[in-house]
Amino acid sequence: MWSQDALLSAWNFAAEAHAGQTVPGSERPYINHVGSVAMEVLHAIAQRTDVVDPDLAIQCALLHDVVEDTAVTVEEIRQRFGPGVGAGVAALTKDSALPDKAAKMSDSLARIKQQPHEVWMVKLADRITNLQPPPSYWNAAKIAAYRSEAQVIHDALAAACPILAPRLRTKIAGYPGL
Repeated sequence: MWSQDALLSAWNFAAEAHAGQTVPGSERPYINHVGSVAMEVLHAIAQRTDVVDPDLAIQCALLHDVVEDTAVTVEEIRQRFGPGVGAGVAALTKDSALPDKAAKMSDSLARIKQQPHEVWMVKLADRITNLQPPPSYWNAAKIAAYRSEAQVIHDALAAACPILAPRLRTKIAGYPGL
């Protein structure tokens, strides 16, 4: 199945890296988001017999935002968790040097698609988790754009997981503003 030690190591690293951060628009500690993504991935792995590297999926789920949202570098992830996890987290991290959100998403999806399906699963799970009710300060256009972006993710990565893809499709269909 997966290594409990690998899971705990990544969980503790993520908890320390995200210490003091909150989920945008809430008072919840950011680690709740990280845990939610990992739970989605764990649920999918538990229902499948064909996941080649569950440790890669779980570690990337737990670490998917540490480079984007903290001072942690991809090199630190590689050194601590190995080249596969480092490459997965790097692919899941948007390139801040790109000019706009669409370019960042396109680039990230292209890099994710070069990774094993376990990394694709993390992106699907991340967007499932993010499709909670939108913050009250989002307008209709922002909500519609976020839903459209979720559809782009689904279309690009659905082949990776017959458990997470329909779950994301359901979340998109139920997202406000339709």
